[in-house]
Amino acid sequence: MFFIGGVGQGSKILNFTKTILCRFCGSQSRCQIVMTYYYFSFFFIPLFKWNKRFLVQMLCCDAVYELSPEIGRAIARGEMAEIREQDLTRIRDGKYRYSSMEMPTSQTRGENGDGEILKTRRCPICKSEVPGEYKYCPNCGQRLR
Repeated sequence: MFFIGGVGQGSKILNFTKTILCRFCGSQSRCQIVMTYYYFSFFFIPLFKWNKRFLVQMLCCDAVYELSPEIGRAIARGEMAEIREQDLTRIRDGKYRYSSMEMPTSQTRGENGDGEILKTRRCPICKSEVPGEYKYCPNCGQRLR
């Protein structure tokens, strides 16, 4: 008997256009919601999926959260569900460690631990002071020029 089948892992990007608050960097930003799953295929045709997880990747700082399954399934069905703070569990921290409110005074002044001077600049939207190496404002998510 000849059997062609197997188990694989897949993912699908879901359609979600609302902005949410990132708990890691504190900015209001867009996000990308990805559904990951395992599937069983028979003759290269996926028959059923299991172990669905819904991940939210923030576009402001690349932090990744796991979304509650109920809200994730609603978004997968095409419903415009509201994502609340309690629906998210942080999996991976973003690129930025501090929002401007939590930033240590040595970095706010523009000095790092080696005594090197770092340039800071102002966000054109929210006018907050941002360290020079940032490409996006940690408060509002605006791309810096």
